[in-house]
Amino acid sequence: MKKAVIATGGKQYLVSEGETLKVERIKNAGKNIDFTPLLVIDGDKTEVGKPEVKGAKVSASVGEEIKAEKVTSIRYKAKKRVKKVKGHRQTLTQITIKKITA
Repeated sequence: MKKAVIATGGKQYLVSEGETLKVERIKNAGKNIDFTPLLVIDGDKTEVGKPEVKGAKVSASVGEEIKAEKVTSIRYKAKKRVKKVKGHRQTLTQITIKKITA
């Protein structure tokens, strides 16, 4: 079973074929997207890139854009009647890994 480490959105993900995951929003993405892996594991054989593995490619299909759960931040000052609440929902893109080629 092949596995690879890809980088997108400032984060790294360990992926395998057929896996579905949620990553930071990918702007202007079509139906398919390709990643250059940082590491490829194929059974006992491991290839480490410097910084990326040359000739390797991870193909993925782009699904729908979804929103993560709301994260709230509060600014509060005691005895001053100051309270401010902000909320944020990060936009995520759902991708499915189709093929890992080494």
